[in-house]
Amino acid sequence: MPDDRDRPTQSAPRDPDDAQHALERVESSLRRSDRVGVERELERELDRLHPADVAYLIEALPTADRLTIWQHIKSADSVIDSGAVLLELSDGVRESLVASMTPDEIVSAVEALDADELADLAPDLPPRVLDRLSGELTVEERERLRSAMSFPDDAVGARMDFEMVTIRDDVTLEVVLRYLRRFDALPDQCDQVFVVDRHDRLLGSLPLDRLLINEPDTAVVDVMRTDLLTLRPEDDAGEAAQAFERYDLVSAPVVDELGRLVGRLSVNEVVDVIREASEEAQLSAAGLREEEDIFAPVGESIRNRAPWLLLNLVTASIASFVASRFEHTVGRIVILAFLMSIIAGIGGNSGNQTMTLIIRALALGRIGGTNVRQLVVKELTVSVLIGLGGGVIAGGFAYLMSGRLAIWPVMAAAMLANMLVGAALGMIVPLTRARFGKDPAIGSSVLLTFATDTLGFLIFLGLATMVLL
Repeated sequence: MPDDRDRPTQSAPRDPDDAQHALERVESSLRRSDRVGVERELERELDRLHPADVAYLIEALPTADRLTIWQHIKSADSVIDSGAVLLELSDGVRESLVASMTPDEIVSAVEALDADELADLAPDLPPRVLDRLSGELTVEERERLRSAMSFPDDAVGARMDFEMVTIRDDVTLEVVLRYLRRFDALPDQCDQVFVVDRHDRLLGSLPLDRLLINEPDTAVVDVMRTDLLTLRPEDDAGEAAQAFERYDLVSAPVVDELGRLVGRLSVNEVVDVIREASEEAQLSAAGLREEEDIFAPVGESIRNRAPWLLLNLVTASIASFVASRFEHTVGRIVILAFLMSIIAGIGGNSGNQTMTLIIRALALGRIGGTNVRQLVVKELTVSVLIGLGGGVIAGGFAYLMSGRLAIWPVMAAAMLANMLVGAALGMIVPLTRARFGKDPAIGSSVLLTFATDTLGFLIFLGLATMVLL
């Protein structure tokens, strides 16, 4: 059932650039020395923004300015839904703002949120505040909160919405229409109402378009859909997002092991799942452990970035050590020092291309036990053909630079070999990590760079030593 609790009035989103323009005006206002004037301008700028735009603005400001903005938002005079703003903020920024609030202020900010929204904020709320909020909920809402918090963040149960409309199959469409008119508003992204029996077991759904285009005296059972996609609370949210994309869904019912309707997953949550997965993949590829607030304390940024950078330092040192073992060769043929970076770079780029394709295919569930062999053969074939063509070109370039014909096959062979190394590592590392239930993106680029640099130098300088000296 839709929640009828009052919420503060909030502006609807307008121009996508509106938040950016507001940010520029707010930054200008914060620089003023007239504090009264600052308050007036903040009120004028902020109170007309959508909560998502306010969250964007807060994240783009330094810590001191964030707190100034937040003081206005959580004041009694503000019309901004502070709870909605907290929901839109990134974890790091939200934690810092919650830490600056008293328990009473936190309760006042989030008490109007639904149970599923409270569950999203629960990890960042002090335990006693969460207990206090839970005590103010109805028995049904408390059970919903407990249910949502019992699932991991990547499960459908943690993302599902409890607001939905249910009907019986033995009524007419006219009765359904009269029932819907009793609501002040339908749930967000409501494209269908769910048909259940007396035990809340899901029988089907009635899309709103069928409700509107059929005759009022038609029975629900005659026009409802029974071939709808259903999800379980323990299902992976990423896999559910793929289903939404595949079947162009707006919402989908969530049922328990007995087939009872317990919630629904809507497209707005699916968009969040896709965005978060994309951001996590980008951060993992760069060796970052978590999303970093751009104005986070220096210590936090160092802890987030240093581990993989130190590992990079170790792997780069090993590659340099390997190259140093061929000091005599490089000293005799100096041009090799300039050419070996080409070998390492091409091998790394080739591996990155393969690795990106593999990680994406893993994320989409397109790699299974039956197609891995064909995929490996295909990627190695591509690397061999590109390596042969590129090796001929690179060998000719090396010959023109050095004037030594013998360097041509050395350059070509080294490039082909290192491209095969890159392609092999680009498949092996993410596939192996995925096989053991690990994120295939984390650390893959570091290991790939280490292998293509170290083995690239070893192959190229080793061949040069054998052939050219």
